[in-house]
Amino acid sequence: MPRTITAAVTHEAGAPFALEPVELADPGPGEVLVEIRAIGICHTDIAARDGIFGLPYPMVLGHEGSGVIAQVGADVSSVAVGDHVALSFDSCGHCGPCEKDHPAYCGQFPARNYGGRRPDGSTTTTQDGRDVTASFFGQSSFATHAIATERNVVKVDRDLPLELLGPLGCGIQTGAGAVFNSLDCPTGSSLLVVGAGPVGLAAVMAAKVRGCAAIIVSEPSADRRALALKLGATDVLDPRDGDLADQVRTHLSDGVDYAFDTSGSVPVIESIIGTLAAGGTLGLVGVPGDFSASMALPLIPAMAGGLTVKGITEGDSDPQTFIPELLKLYRDGRFPFADLITTFPFSAINEAVEAQHRGEATKVVLVHD
Repeated sequence: MPRTITAAVTHEAGAPFALEPVELADPGPGEVLVEIRAIGICHTDIAARDGIFGLPYPMVLGHEGSGVIAQVGADVSSVAVGDHVALSFDSCGHCGPCEKDHPAYCGQFPARNYGGRRPDGSTTTTQDGRDVTASFFGQSSFATHAIATERNVVKVDRDLPLELLGPLGCGIQTGAGAVFNSLDCPTGSSLLVVGAGPVGLAAVMAAKVRGCAAIIVSEPSADRRALALKLGATDVLDPRDGDLADQVRTHLSDGVDYAFDTSGSVPVIESIIGTLAAGGTLGLVGVPGDFSASMALPLIPAMAGGLTVKGITEGDSDPQTFIPELLKLYRDGRFPFADLITTFPFSAINEAVEAQHRGEATKVVLVHD
């Protein structure tokens, strides 16, 4: 039977989140009910709230949840009631990319993660008898409880602080996975990170683990440049100080082996091309404000320089194996992602969104009482 829970509901584009009662279904086959303890706020949540995905209102978002398994549906075997879990993106498990251990490129990724419904078309959430768009990234965790699938919950040790773990499901694994998996930056290589938000700083921490010789960060916020240096950057740049390529080549005359853009800004991305060394690779992860955005690629320099441009989703991560790897690095003191996190009570979700927007917090996590 449906249960009444509290969720942060969005009723129209750009409107504040409203904490309201909604009805949540029981978990079906292959699904679990998670009592949410904490949720990270990601830029993608705000973009969805503002209508970039074209999802119908009302909706419940949130896709960096962590919590405790409260109920399991039929055919669930990998987790049990009482298990602590981090929630991540959903995937089908049987398409070509999933079978090759690349679930971030699942053939059903769009439908399962920002389609707003279960794969069978049903909704997990209603309000006053009206369907609510939910199942965002297979969870919709801006709530006290969420329905997820067995595939997108990752069991974690009970001694780990749940209020820290949600961002591992998206933003942190995206940045770290870009370095470890997508770009596979080797020891001694050079990396430019554009944007020192949570994704960019996760890339910085991963690059330090990999032993990159040069880790250059371009970021307008002085506080975030300082944090980047603390986390392992070798040099920081203020993009307002001049042409990006000129600034980078002041430090590395031949350019960088790898560049990682988190801005999603077409002019910024086009400027990054000039920072790449021969054979260099540019990784793209920033979400543009316009889904139809495109960039100009100078063909002759790209061919002559042997350049690669690589799109990246979720750091090409398999959450079931990658999140435990990041947690091991965290336990070893080599991946201090907790330094990025500022917590707010769930009831202060709108204040938290504004604080993150103003740059007063690098990564906001909402914590239930």
